[in-house]
Amino acid sequence: MLKVNNIEVVYNDVILVLKGLSLEVKEGSITSLLGSNGAGKSTTLKAISGLLRPDNGEITDGEIIFDGERIDRKDAAEIVKMGIFQVMEGRRVFKDLTVEENLIAGAYTRKNAEIKDLIERVYTYFPRLKERRKQLAGYMSGGEQQMIAIGRALMAKPKLILMDEPSLGLSPLLVKEIFKIIEKLNKEEGTTILLVEQNANMALSVSNYGYIMENGKIVLEGSAAELIENDDVKEFYLGLGSRKSFRDVKHYRRRKRWLS
Repeated sequence: MLKVNNIEVVYNDVILVLKGLSLEVKEGSITSLLGSNGAGKSTTLKAISGLLRPDNGEITDGEIIFDGERIDRKDAAEIVKMGIFQVMEGRRVFKDLTVEENLIAGAYTRKNAEIKDLIERVYTYFPRLKERRKQLAGYMSGGEQQMIAIGRALMAKPKLILMDEPSLGLSPLLVKEIFKIIEKLNKEEGTTILLVEQNANMALSVSNYGYIMENGKIVLEGSAAELIENDDVKEFYLGLGSRKSFRDVKHYRRRKRWLS
């Protein structure tokens, strides 16, 4: 469904963030993009969704293909109409609008006749939102705001959802709830998902395939099962390795096999 071919992204004409990055997302899959802070994960999603320009970013090389059509030269509005919707990091709800008004905002590419059915569809996945449909989104909890953000994406009837850190700032219990919903959306709706997440264990538990980024490049990829069993992934992303001092970890990171 999606092919990112050797793209480079530059901010403010001078800062090179993505350095020949390539990845693929198969239709109907959940694909995880993992990595430390500053690796370029969010930039990758913005490159796909067309949201680089507001941040003074630009794709300077490579191409992005969605459903057989090149999209890296299209603007964000065109890309949404093609079926890609990004759920931004930090939720980004309209705090002064009600829950339902936030959902309706996500349906601006749909026909008015569809909106009522789309809202009810969202409420089947998020019954808590139905109970609070008239409440201002700014007064909702972090978990409820994340539900609004995902529900708003569903209102666009996307083929591909780009999710940026859906677990950010949530309690472990809410994280489990959100990831169950992500898995349910994939299985029941057939929605393809590209998931950026720092909670690697949770992300890989629901994914079919995964990529690991370091310094703007893909350094490791494989099925979720393969990555979970990889010693370096266990050590640095799943917290299952032996304990080391910070100095030892720095030394070990320099000799990771994917960086050698």
